[in-house]
Amino acid sequence: MNRKNLKKYILIVNKKVYQIIAYIKFLINSTNQHGVHSPFIYNFVTKCLYDNVKYTAYSKLKAYRNHLKNSKTVIEITDLGEGSKTLNSKKRSVSKMIQASSSTEKESKLLFRITQYFNFKSVLELGTSLGMGTYAIALGNKFSNISTIEGCPNTSDYAKSKFQDLNIQNAAFIKGDFTSIIPTLQDRDFDFIIFDGHHNKAATIQYFESLLSKVHNETIFVFDDIYWSKGMTEAWEYIKAHNIVTVTIDCFHLGFVFFRKEQVKEHFKIRL
Repeated sequence: MNRKNLKKYILIVNKKVYQIIAYIKFLINSTNQHGVHSPFIYNFVTKCLYDNVKYTAYSKLKAYRNHLKNSKTVIEITDLGEGSKTLNSKKRSVSKMIQASSSTEKESKLLFRITQYFNFKSVLELGTSLGMGTYAIALGNKFSNISTIEGCPNTSDYAKSKFQDLNIQNAAFIKGDFTSIIPTLQDRDFDFIIFDGHHNKAATIQYFESLLSKVHNETIFVFDDIYWSKGMTEAWEYIKAHNIVTVTIDCFHLGFVFFRKEQVKEHFKIRL
């Protein structure tokens, strides 16, 4: 193993160790609905996060995931973020991408439930990938308007073609880097914004602050992989402390941010 590969291997190992330690701390400090006293958050946890109904949409999400798993397509990747957790090649098979760098089955179901529960009308997604999360949101409210941004043109085109096959018409696919695209967004505000495309402290904070102008009282932000690295966790702590943020829910893999002025500032760690 040459020095460059050894350095890369050490970074990967250190990141994995960090994630394991962070998860142990999360388990020790987290709770369930019994540790929540806010009626709004209690209802969200019990009626949405812990909703055990087997929705028919789940079978559609599973079918799409299986379709991607069985795909023979190989995509040439333009990676503008921190890269995949496990894939390094510039040419990646769709079947491996769906396992390594797309919303998990559990996360997709959760995004469906959240969209259905809050009935989001306008959604912004930073990081389309293969459209797994986008599809979940589209199924959660077929009348929502979804804008999904992807830095890799080939990945965006592939996801868009799959949505045409699925006859999903409420998602607009935008190609480009987030920094350039965000200032051009026409929507005055969004009900739901997903941050899942650039696992980097400085970039995450930059996107968070640049999208605060798109927030209204009921807007919800969700950040993916808040313990992906020490830097991402530091970004999460910065966001929690921001004066416009009132309530956050840390579910380890996902972090939810609320801006409701009627809520006192509180931070929850909830096990899913």
